[in-house]
Amino acid sequence: MSGADEGRQWPDEISVDNARTTLLQLLARAGVPSDDARELIGLLEAGALALAYEELGGGDRSAPGDKGEPYDSGWLDGAGDVLAELGAVTERTLLRVVSPEGDEEAAGQRPRARRMEVERTQVALTPLYLSFADVSELDPEATEEVLTAVLATMSPRQRARYAGRLTEFTEEHRARLGRLFATFGAGSAITVHGRFSLVHSATSIAVLERLAAEPQALREEWDAAELPPAWLDGLTTAWDAAA
Repeated sequence: MSGADEGRQWPDEISVDNARTTLLQLLARAGVPSDDARELIGLLEAGALALAYEELGGGDRSAPGDKGEPYDSGWLDGAGDVLAELGAVTERTLLRVVSPEGDEEAAGQRPRARRMEVERTQVALTPLYLSFADVSELDPEATEEVLTAVLATMSPRQRARYAGRLTEFTEEHRARLGRLFATFGAGSAITVHGRFSLVHSATSIAVLERLAAEPQALREEWDAAELPPAWLDGLTTAWDAAA
């Protein structure tokens, strides 16, 4: 029997659950904690729905064929209802990831960043930073402390799309960032030790984005984490000089 005879051969609920369980087991063998693995899988599921929503909602929709205005109007109303429900499913799926208890209010709070959230931010930052410099020279422990302070300025919902926000910020300020790293970063005459240490680190992009978006919250979290004030002041000075 051909695929056309059987209809669309899409995975059913059991098959999807089987794939999810298989992936969880493989990640567990690689040493990834189950909570972290479920978070990543949940983000992928929510992201797939969000991308489908954006694709279906983009552009002008029109009814198939030429069956007259009443049919077109009814078809468009139905399509709109389906799209709205897809958006609601996307929202519920994301909420389960950022707030396992399903609490909308909790999803808007700013709890301490989890290890996987820090890891995701590092993964997002690395290629962005390497488009300007060859290597990040900040100590790994300091990198984690800086990113934990950065993520503390955001809710879990905001952290879920932070990689996209970092990319947008980098593209918007690419010329200025290029001048910043060329003058003060790795490969320049400025040493990694001292007030310009952050310019030698991929974390600098995240810190600059937060200085632009949430300067007061960042400074509060910076002080709470007891990070060197000179790092923040030095990065601000270098950023102003690169304007």
